[in-house]
Amino acid sequence: MEEAGQALELYQLDYSDLILLSSAKDSSSSSFQQIQRLQLITQTVMENLGPTGPGLIAVKSVPVASNLRRSLLPLARKLALLNYEDQNRILKEHNLGSDVPLKNLDRIVSSFASQLNYNRTDMDGTEGEAIVVNDDIERHKDELSAEFENLQHDFKELGIRLMEIGLCLARICDGVIGSRELEQSLLESCTAKGRLIHYHSTVDNCIIKQAAKRKGLSNGRCPANGTTKASLQRALARSSCGGRADLWQQWHYDYGIFTVLTDPMFILSSDQEFPSPSGHTYLKIFHPEKDSVFMVKAPPESVIVQVGEAADILSKGMLRATLHCVCKPVDLVELSRETFVVFLQPAWSRTFSLLDYPAERLKSGYQQADLSAKDNHDAELEPKDLFREIHNIVPPLSLRMRHGMTFAEFSRETTKQYYGGSGLQSKR
Repeated sequence: MEEAGQALELYQLDYSDLILLSSAKDSSSSSFQQIQRLQLITQTVMENLGPTGPGLIAVKSVPVASNLRRSLLPLARKLALLNYEDQNRILKEHNLGSDVPLKNLDRIVSSFASQLNYNRTDMDGTEGEAIVVNDDIERHKDELSAEFENLQHDFKELGIRLMEIGLCLARICDGVIGSRELEQSLLESCTAKGRLIHYHSTVDNCIIKQAAKRKGLSNGRCPANGTTKASLQRALARSSCGGRADLWQQWHYDYGIFTVLTDPMFILSSDQEFPSPSGHTYLKIFHPEKDSVFMVKAPPESVIVQVGEAADILSKGMLRATLHCVCKPVDLVELSRETFVVFLQPAWSRTFSLLDYPAERLKSGYQQADLSAKDNHDAELEPKDLFREIHNIVPPLSLRMRHGMTFAEFSRETTKQYYGGSGLQSKR
């Protein structure tokens, strides 16, 4: 099964050290031992985010983030299972949108998005017009509004925490690289995109479809135990990612600077939190240096930071983008996955230079993995046909990036190459 790969324990950076390393304070007052300790941490961070590392790290002990995560993440599933009218109203009340077609009953991911600003703004939502309706409908709306009362606040507060982590890490990396490219690119953009994501269980899709069929009847939702095994198997076959029932999201690179995300939460159809069945995050990465695939294991309630292609290019290859996918435990039909993600990107007008970028990184389909017949110590779990599959669905950077291209152009070309009418994942 896809999720049975080798586990990769992420390097853990303490939040207090992140802040210390990114501060501009004079280190002359620090002890020799403290200076050495911080230098070693910086070196380890760069090794993990650089060409020989996995391309991601974990940040632990982030203040307030744990409570915000526990409050926000369960709302992803509740939002995803609402009927379209209620869902649309709640999203408008909290200034959220979506970048997936929520009317598509076969969707396997629901994403609720909002723009986040580097400068805090008033987070009070605007009041809607008063509409005269009957008491039952009004009561229903009030109950829903109460359930999602803190949605906008928690979304933005957690988003700000994750943005801060990305900005601090950019500053640390710039110090080693010898430039301010990463930090300056983030500050120039002024905004980031936050996404609250629900990865559907097979039962979730049955609930959504049966609720749509029963629309207008008193019993709008179907219980999990009322769904037959045969219907679940049919739903599983339909709710696959590119024909892969064991994937929630296909292999890809994020094309921004950093992707900052919470440790995922797993929830049963009964709305109860459930520990990860395998003990890992179900985020799978390709490690180019080891030419192997790994399942990511992160500390509970930590924050994960992974490198995007823009950081790879801006750092002249001193950072390496993370090739990844999201796996689905196919035998656990009632289990969904929730996470909150912030995508940190350059300004759309930012221009990229390839003059000092390693040419071999442009030519490779996915960071020069060796697809030839070679010894693979994990061959039974990760056969060469998986590597070939990745090679076939991930467009090489050379097809998406040209010298002098703006980030907006790179974004459009990347989306086109992956998901456009003739894109490598357009029909997958």
